[in-house]
Amino acid sequence: MDQETGQERGALTQLRAYIAQSGLPPDARLPPERELVEVLGVSRGDLRKALAILENEGGLWRHVGKGTFIGARPVDESFSIAVIAAKTSPADVSRTRILIEPVIAREAALNATSEDIAAMCVCLKGARAAHTWRFYESWDSRLHRAIAEAAHNILMLAMFDTLNTVRRAVVWGRLRPPGDRPPTDHHSFDQHDAIVAAIEDRDLRAAESAMRTHLVEVATNLMKVSEAAE
Repeated sequence: MDQETGQERGALTQLRAYIAQSGLPPDARLPPERELVEVLGVSRGDLRKALAILENEGGLWRHVGKGTFIGARPVDESFSIAVIAAKTSPADVSRTRILIEPVIAREAALNATSEDIAAMCVCLKGARAAHTWRFYESWDSRLHRAIAEAAHNILMLAMFDTLNTVRRAVVWGRLRPPGDRPPTDHHSFDQHDAIVAAIEDRDLRAAESAMRTHLVEVATNLMKVSEAAE
């Protein structure tokens, strides 16, 4: 049993060394198993166990009928933005925003720079001056992304970008409230002001709460518009 374990470990070591010294780029295909057995000097069974270990570690991925490839498995097509958007409802989007964006606002209150605050203020002014709903929506998206950027967390920003892209795809073209442009007393204006003010004041709790209050009202209004269209 110990001898077999030693052989398996030896095959794994050989395989790791081969990949490290091969100079093959990520996503490059490894030679067929029959060739690797000869190159590494191991048995077919031990090689397969070594390949399975590296695959579990994320160092390899296998595609039936095509071969074994170096690196992590590519994102499956089932998780493309278009497919996600097609399977996502406005309610799904709203719930996810309420879960994620308040935390982003809290992080922005902790990490925002004066440049970040200035960028947010530009968006606030742009949204108030928007002469159509489409222009308002553009400034609204820019403001929320500016807040995400102010968190200074690249992973959080990537998550926000995915959510925001799906959001725009799901709500694009849906009916808007009456009027050609947002009214001067549109609820989002004061709510956006409150979010940015809390971030500027470094008030983490207030920033998180203001963002949640804003998104809950956005969700409520979106549901009303959706129901009216049905």
